[in-house]
Amino acid sequence: MKRVFFFFIGLVCALFVQAADTLKMKEMERIAVPLRMPSVKAGDTHISFPAVPSGYRLILRGTDRSPVVDTAGRIGMPLTEAEVQLYFQLQDKSTGMRQDIPNMSVTVKGTTTPVAGANRCPDVIPALREWVGAQGELTLPVKGNIRIDPAFEKELRDGAGIFASDLKEIAGMEYRVVTGKPQKGDIYLTLSTGDRQLDEEGYILTIGSDIQIEALTPRGAFWGTRTVLQMLDRQGRSLAKGTARDYPKYARRGFMLDVARKFFRLEFLQAYVKIMSYYKMNEFHVHLNDNGFIQYFDNDWDKTYAAFRLESETFPGLTAKDGYYTKAEFTALQRQGMMYGVNVFPEIDIPAHSLAFSRYKSSLGSKKYGMDHLDLFNPEIYDFCDALLKEYLEGPEPVFIGPDVHIGTDEYAKEAAEEFRRFTDHYLRYVQGFGKRARLWGALTHADGKTPVTSKGVIMNAWYNGYADPKVMIEQGYDLISIPDGLLYIVPAAGYYYDYLNLKHLYNNWEPVIVGKQHFPYGHPQILGGAFAVWNDHCGNGISEKDVHYRAFPAMQVLAEKMWYGNTTGADYSKFQRLMRQTREAPGINLMGKIASKGKRVLDYKPEDLNFEDLSGNGYDPVEIKNIKADAGNGLYFTGTSRVITPVTEIGYEYTVLFEICPAADEKQDAILFRSPNATVVLNEKESGKLAFMRDGYCYHFDYALPAGVWSKLAIQGDYRGTTLYVDGKFMERLVAKERIVKDKRGKESKMYIQRTLVFPLQQIGDLDRGFNGKIRRIEVYEGKVFDEGQVAGSKE
Repeated sequence: MKRVFFFFIGLVCALFVQAADTLKMKEMERIAVPLRMPSVKAGDTHISFPAVPSGYRLILRGTDRSPVVDTAGRIGMPLTEAEVQLYFQLQDKSTGMRQDIPNMSVTVKGTTTPVAGANRCPDVIPALREWVGAQGELTLPVKGNIRIDPAFEKELRDGAGIFASDLKEIAGMEYRVVTGKPQKGDIYLTLSTGDRQLDEEGYILTIGSDIQIEALTPRGAFWGTRTVLQMLDRQGRSLAKGTARDYPKYARRGFMLDVARKFFRLEFLQAYVKIMSYYKMNEFHVHLNDNGFIQYFDNDWDKTYAAFRLESETFPGLTAKDGYYTKAEFTALQRQGMMYGVNVFPEIDIPAHSLAFSRYKSSLGSKKYGMDHLDLFNPEIYDFCDALLKEYLEGPEPVFIGPDVHIGTDEYAKEAAEEFRRFTDHYLRYVQGFGKRARLWGALTHADGKTPVTSKGVIMNAWYNGYADPKVMIEQGYDLISIPDGLLYIVPAAGYYYDYLNLKHLYNNWEPVIVGKQHFPYGHPQILGGAFAVWNDHCGNGISEKDVHYRAFPAMQVLAEKMWYGNTTGADYSKFQRLMRQTREAPGINLMGKIASKGKRVLDYKPEDLNFEDLSGNGYDPVEIKNIKADAGNGLYFTGTSRVITPVTEIGYEYTVLFEICPAADEKQDAILFRSPNATVVLNEKESGKLAFMRDGYCYHFDYALPAGVWSKLAIQGDYRGTTLYVDGKFMERLVAKERIVKDKRGKESKMYIQRTLVFPLQQIGDLDRGFNGKIRRIEVYEGKVFDEGQVAGSKE
């Protein structure tokens, strides 16, 4: 009876406390409703807080424009009138209880008076946060100087060198990097500025008799150079005079790429560092290990695809044989990121998604939950994972040289929640022990339990609120990256999540403070920023690097805007789309395969004169012709060791390529017709004997073999859905996604869509070692699908 009595008393007390807390919260909500921000007056250096009743106080937790009003309430120096969203909490002094206050805003007047007839704000991505136009233009000389403030030569030299190279690439401008005071026509970089609230990534860009970029950090100055490059690309060497004060709304703006289930060459990752930098995206998350789904591999773990993409000397044989990065390559990629303002950080995903590790040593895998789960009840997994991470983290010159390491820890069986939490806590602390900032996927609501998991200094990817409730995770002390799967997951050609993100919806509605269905206050200090992801779930589905880029690049442009600038009143997505199309990927980067052209006809080679003159007027004459004979009536003779090198690498979606060809009777297998670093088109493919193309380790053939000794006119059309062949004006075949249906052990069906796309290779015609043997009479290349079945024989623009 005593136990029942004390239990009853305890229950009553708990209910009483809960009721009192509820009343207190309602009282605090009542106080919060009428609160309004006092206006900022001329000469104010700090904002004034609203008055609250005795016994309470307001705490300023964050602002969405700290260079205008920071978290200490200090007022900065905006060029133009700026509205700032403030995030306050109301605190009861006696109990310490806190209540979030809905965002209150304050308007701060600008320090600069606009002039009549001033230049409008330049169009760049992401948009400039502040701009005051002046009158007139500055015309930069073709040859000039990037002049560095001598006091900061060491800090700015590398970025200035990149800038000089990019100026030449974008505008043909030859600029030397020198030191000294700015002179007329110079581009001047300095870390000396009176604006102390610019923060880590802000900068001031002034275009007058010269261009001056001021910042507090090298990264801020580098972002200023990206803006200048975009302006030059759009405006030419004559730039509108004015001043920009620019800074991000969110500190972390990221992209995650799954390189485990689909390998991406190092060159692709290096290109993405430059693309991200050009759009001021500053975090590149590389997902290094994962595995396919067992149902696509005969429901057999031993057959299921798995890969770990990083060289390992501790565990020889662990690294995937079909594509990997050496330790030196991955370190160099991180160094490149540092030079470009991009934090490249690795993820080793444990204890789920870990089939590559249990494949290496079967005792590591879970017999109960599946071999893609490490066995959390087996102490051996700690020895293995400790040793693996140590290989990349230990020593004076570690492989992982950046500040962050991601440990995965996601989607493990819920029944083992306590063991999962213990494992997660161990590896968060283990990574921190090497001086790194630890990151993880949100899974601790799904894996709810009593075992404590450290949150100090930890960044969590908030991807699905059912796995990790963002509000609860914030209360537990985690900082969050907003990456809601229902908005920001691309899974190419999978039939679920997004094949292409809904960019219009994201542009009009999303910011990182929106995590799933939860909307946090603007300026929340624990919402660090956002990211989007490409997951290559369907191993072997034929998706190419180009296909992934075709999906990811427009998303990069939109999300760069949303995370740097944020929501815009009256935003016009159609207008922004036009700007997207007009803005290049990055200096020297053309993964989309765009070709500058005066019309739809990009190339028109009439090779019978042996000059391969480009009759379309774009100036793309070949740069090399070897071992080729010409005949006025029969065009050019290729002998199997003949080659033409063109200045055009490839043409991306959509395109039409036409050519007249007469193969010889003794054509060798896999005889190369067209080639680029990314793809090859062959005659007499060795398995089928048909016309075929290869890219990304895949080979696809049309059900057509060219007749020997006969002239045929071929047209190949390509888009992001597939590749089409016409012969002599007649439709022959369209290779589109090919459906593959499998069943798991319970009989449930799953589908995979095999992609058969081609970005057409143009860099090389024929080959010195295994080129085709025969004759070519004409080659034409067009942007777009300019012909239908009835027109394809006519080749008219």
